[in-house]
Amino acid sequence: MFGRFTKREIQSPEIVPEIVEQLEPVAATPIAEHAALDSLSNVAALPPAENSRTNPLLSSKLLDAKVRLHRRLIEEINLSALEKLPEEEMRKHISGLVSQYVVAERLALNQQELEDFVIEILDEMTGLGPIEPLLKDPTVNDILINGHECVYVERAGLLEPTLVRFKDEPHLLRIVNKIVSAVGRRVDESQPLCDARLLDGSRINIAVRPIAVDGPLVSIRKFSKKPFNLKKLVDMNAIRPQMAELLAAAVKARVTLIISGGTGSGKTTMLNALSAFISEKERLVTIEDAAELQLQQPHVGRMETRPPNIEGKGEIRQRELVKNALRMRPDRVILGECRGEEAFDMLQAMNTGHEGSMATVHANSPRDAISRLEQMIGMAGMPMTVGSIRGQIAAAIRVIVQLQRLSDGRRRITSIAEITGLESDIIQMQEIYKFVRTGTASDGTVEGHFQATGVRPRFLGDLVAKGINIPGTYFDPSKPL
Repeated sequence: MFGRFTKREIQSPEIVPEIVEQLEPVAATPIAEHAALDSLSNVAALPPAENSRTNPLLSSKLLDAKVRLHRRLIEEINLSALEKLPEEEMRKHISGLVSQYVVAERLALNQQELEDFVIEILDEMTGLGPIEPLLKDPTVNDILINGHECVYVERAGLLEPTLVRFKDEPHLLRIVNKIVSAVGRRVDESQPLCDARLLDGSRINIAVRPIAVDGPLVSIRKFSKKPFNLKKLVDMNAIRPQMAELLAAAVKARVTLIISGGTGSGKTTMLNALSAFISEKERLVTIEDAAELQLQQPHVGRMETRPPNIEGKGEIRQRELVKNALRMRPDRVILGECRGEEAFDMLQAMNTGHEGSMATVHANSPRDAISRLEQMIGMAGMPMTVGSIRGQIAAAIRVIVQLQRLSDGRRRITSIAEITGLESDIIQMQEIYKFVRTGTASDGTVEGHFQATGVRPRFLGDLVAKGINIPGTYFDPSKPL
């Protein structure tokens, strides 16, 4: 199964057509034809080659070699059997085949570069190819692929280009199909859009031709293996301790929350952090398009939407899941992202004994969040007046937490507001805390501070009734947070 290449096979131009001519100018020293093909020491003895990460030409040649070798290995070995081997044994087999290939093709690689090349081949065969190292990099939050020659990542809230490239568009499409087939989805010309979830929980969106004009567009929001907690968010200055204590108390006391913010502002991160304060005695049901929430409670039922099949049938939307969740005896329903007619059913749940439920919504301010909810409830097609819709919102939701990703890439809570009721068909709201932006430093860092507005939230009475006391000094605007 893992047989060696014969000398005749290696010399045959059919295995890797034209690659010798392409790679010979890169090699610093030609390798004698009589070198032992499976000897790692022969390869390691080469003079150090210029680092492929800094030499675009060499990087391009190695990528070409990697893809060609990958195709050859797929033909030569039983990949399903290979993946069942222990990692060390699999690495040994692949290392032997790669070293043969490197010698035969006169690639000038030192020991470290050979080991890196082996790792890349392993990633190509058993992982997701060129983007596998980015998925393993804990500093990368998002991976954004704009065609096979352009890959960006987001680190610390800022976008930056990478040296990662795919051989060509078919190479990228092979990786894309590997991703979607693993979760029972498909993407092609007849179905050019796809939302899916990687095996590690990362969320992925894919658009291919003809929707994507210049080639496949792939967006991966990485799954955090260690979810942020409120303490870490305080340490990062995304929120102050007094604000965090108030929100934690509100969650414990089953005060209904909406988390609002733009794309990438940290809504899911905040929802995860706040969910840690839900009692372990409660039954939770979560509803998401792609399961991202990492609740720590022992009694959690997770549900995920399903797209239509190739015939356009079988779709299960969030609204159906919310309705079904209410039949599952939940204490709280947590909606990962509210963006359509399911808002109506969610408000019904919040108003009928499921206090403490939470959801996220895309909006730029607490007032905008209310307007978005009104629009989404209208999408449900129910014969309701504006006044009755606003009445439902005012009765169901108590607190809106607003997040924002600032121009320097940092994410902060910019407002915590309380809905106090309805007056003349206008939802009344009061801001409890806010982030005051004072300027921008020469390096682009946003300057500002958190401040209490002086308003004491009306739900403090609910907290006291449940044995939770928040000091009045937390709301004094003259005291720094």
